Amino acid sequence: MEKKHRSHSAVMMAHYFSFTWRSCLFITLLVLWIANMVRGGETIVFRFEQHRGLMAVLWLLFTIEMLLRFFPSRFRSPGCQKQFAKNYIKTGKTEIIIADNHGTVLALLIWIVFNLIFGGLHMLGVLNDDFMLLLCSAYSVCDMICILFFCPFQTWIFKNRCCVTCRIYNWDFAMIFTPLFFVVDKYTWSLLAMSIALLIRWEITFYLHPERFSENTNAYLTCANCTEKLCRHKRQLSGLWKRIDAFTKERIAKLR
Repeated sequence: MEKKHRSHSAVMMAHYFSFTWRSCLFITLLVLWIANMVRGGETIVFRFEQHRGLMAVLWLLFTIEMLLRFFPSRFRSPGCQKQFAKNYIKTGKTEIIIADNHGTVLALLIWIVFNLIFGGLHMLGVLNDDFMLLLCSAYSVCDMICILFFCPFQTWIFKNRCCVTCRIYNWDFAMIFTPLFFVVDKYTWSLLAMSIALLIRWEITFYLHPERFSENTNAYLTCANCTEKLCRHKRQLSGLWKRIDAFTKERIAKLR
């Protein structure tokens, strides 16, 4: 019973809640976008303007998630909670080691170039506001996929141990809401502004207190003190994919 409880922590359940409602939102927007492309009619932006209450609910959900990042919370990942003095547990070591710090510039450049392409197409009139909202929703789902299942930043750029030690953990909302820069509305721009404030707060804390972000100096980041336990989940998925790959190769060999 204890093992089961540890495998389904409050933090993990919060992740799955976010993944579920974000996925539902993306699927809904995708269906509406395709329907509008095929048959015409009301756009996503028009539907939101007609149902401002729905827009307010979505705005509130994202706002609550971001506000929880500004303060210590046991329902948030240790990856974003390491910035707080409360979670700084001295190891007795003084050397600050952040192996993935150099990857931040590369990640930033990739993200800027990637979104400049979409932003440029939007300014040229090739893409409309509906697509930018859909893109934003897709980013929000990809964010949860990175946390729960597979993270390309971790695997290909940073090569860090897990999300707990991630150098850019609190960049996620700024990345998610980047497309909203091109959608002029008080709701969209307020989400973007809040996400940028969260990123700035994170970076200022990093440069003022880098010792909180290093596993060598902060014991809070060690596996022994982890409250998330997502590594077990990811290891199970990795093992499943390896078994599927082995089974596929075996079947192909038999067919040959």
